[in-house]
Amino acid sequence: MSRQDTRTLGLAALGGALEFYDFIIFVYFATVIGQLFFPPELPDWMKQIQTFGVFAAGYLARPLGGIIMAHFGDRLGRKRMFTLSILMMAISTLGMGLLPTYADIGLMAPVALLFLRLCQGAAIGGEVPGAWVFVSEHVPPDRVGLACGFVTCGLTVGILLGSLAATGLNLLFTEAEILERAWRLPFLLGGVFGLVAVYLRRWLEETPVFKALQQRKALSDELPLRVVIREHGQGVAISMALTGLLSAGIIVLILMTPSILQKFYGFDAATALQANSLATLFLSFGCILAGWTVDRLGSARFFTLFSPLLGIMALVMFLVLRTEPSWLYPLSALVGLSVGVIGAVPHAMVRAFPASVRFSGLSASYNLAYAVFGGMTPIAVTMMLQASVLAPAYYVLLFSAVGVGVGLYLRKSRRYDD
Repeated sequence: MSRQDTRTLGLAALGGALEFYDFIIFVYFATVIGQLFFPPELPDWMKQIQTFGVFAAGYLARPLGGIIMAHFGDRLGRKRMFTLSILMMAISTLGMGLLPTYADIGLMAPVALLFLRLCQGAAIGGEVPGAWVFVSEHVPPDRVGLACGFVTCGLTVGILLGSLAATGLNLLFTEAEILERAWRLPFLLGGVFGLVAVYLRRWLEETPVFKALQQRKALSDELPLRVVIREHGQGVAISMALTGLLSAGIIVLILMTPSILQKFYGFDAATALQANSLATLFLSFGCILAGWTVDRLGSARFFTLFSPLLGIMALVMFLVLRTEPSWLYPLSALVGLSVGVIGAVPHAMVRAFPASVRFSGLSASYNLAYAVFGGMTPIAVTMMLQASVLAPAYYVLLFSAVGVGVGLYLRKSRRYDD
């Protein structure tokens, strides 16, 4: 890749990391937010339900925000929407850090919090698919996987930064100090860094692919999403199936596993969170490795060969930890590395749609599927856990099989794979 390609990748990954940090930091301070933004007379469980309801609203806003931004990204340019998404996220996160609490303005506090969370959801809905499309159209065709894997690595680093910020705040301040004002610091910091990322993205250039479409007057004359629905149903199906694989890896093995380890395997909170940070770190490396590999094997062979690895490693971890808890850290590292398979997902997705409707097709498929799986996965796994402590592994195995199925289909239909 050229020096310009490398700079583009770096700026895209940095912006993605900061934006995902802004989106995820909310969940690390859910308890504090529940105490500050809802009536004090409510029981704690009700405050937590309402807080997580506000958190979930961000996921519900993702499809709408992603579809709208993708529409204009296909009509007006990738760079404009790519910059707009991080600007929306930065302003929303900064606003959260400056919000008056329930004690200051009453019921307007949770209403304002919900509005800002919806803005965050709309922003992240445009950022993730926008980043994949943007970098894939900048780099040479045989480096698309590596470029998308690098950007996906940036997103996972954002999760790690959120975890480290929450840990650091709890080490530096007492609980009373956090409740008084220190809780604002991670949000204010995220907002400021987001504005810096907006400034840095000024140096990005529009993708050569979009410029070529403009010059040839080959942009879609009708609503891009309508073209996607009418002509690219198979691409939508492939993208949604791979989003299921991605969500199973992230939601079950990264976001849910700490609480599962505490409740069903007897680990204390500090140990479970440390193991989770280790898994997230290795996930970041795994995304880059998967992107590098998929460029050499192609999506068809990659998902056929490596999707089973994700399910097998999940099963090994949950089986071994029942009798050998001392293996927690090495198994967490290996599982995190195997979740890195998701770094190859955008390689197939960007190839599933022609350039004229690529942003709309990828964004609609990814965000709609993630909204469904993001809501369904925690509920399904929690219900399955009542029957077996191996339920998380079984769930991931199911989507590993889906990944193999996608790989076999891509192998049969070369239209969607290079």
